[in-house]
Amino acid sequence: MLGHLIRRDLKSRYKDSVLGIFWSLARPLTQLLIYYLVLGKFLGAERGIPDFAIYIFAGLTAYGLFAEIVSSGASSVLDNSGLVKKVYFPREILPLSSVGTALVNFAIQMGVLVIAMFVFQSPPSFDHLIYFVPAFLLIVLIATALAFILSAMNVYLRDVKYLVEVGTMILMWASPIVYSWAMARDIIGEGVLLAIYTANPVTVSVLGFQKSLWGAGVDSALYPENLWALLWIECGAAAMLLVLCYWGFRRMQGNFAQAL
Repeated sequence: MLGHLIRRDLKSRYKDSVLGIFWSLARPLTQLLIYYLVLGKFLGAERGIPDFAIYIFAGLTAYGLFAEIVSSGASSVLDNSGLVKKVYFPREILPLSSVGTALVNFAIQMGVLVIAMFVFQSPPSFDHLIYFVPAFLLIVLIATALAFILSAMNVYLRDVKYLVEVGTMILMWASPIVYSWAMARDIIGEGVLLAIYTANPVTVSVLGFQKSLWGAGVDSALYPENLWALLWIECGAAAMLLVLCYWGFRRMQGNFAQAL
């Protein structure tokens, strides 16, 4: 059933479209072009960030996976209200189908990123590729946890949809995607504020993606000294949050049909 819902979501999203699923690349590629030209070239943000295009796309790929899981997952139960009211099935399949659909789109974007690395002659450092594993795991765990709890809350409180839109927009700019972590460190200084900024799981995941996939970013000063440990610590915390959010989803799902 989960596989069927994922295929249905992909087909319905791009129904009657000539390019089909490849439209999933339109938004990140458009963002890449805008940020590269406007921020990188016109405003000079690329100074001190070699291979700026690869740097941005690595961050956008990580953030795009998070944002799609959270946004589509939060509305997954509400969007399938007709199905929920007609027949019983494990309701957690709905947010999980959003995760599956997002992972398919993520795989396509990763393919484009790999091609871009060789086009710009900026292959990743093999010594740093290992950072991809905890970074990817963290982004999936934290996004899935939020998808579970927000999809349940959205049934009873429809303002959740707008909260998600605002929250994802804030997290986009609160993460080092169009600027580097080192720039944020230089501005806010090394202290409590930097620790709070760096503790953001989206920030940590983006840094992990950049360190593993951005070949020009081998300078350790561009990242927190304890990035490896921080990634795994937050993976553990995200796993516990996922269990807690799933428990909350299970507690609230009993009245989904009546509330819808």
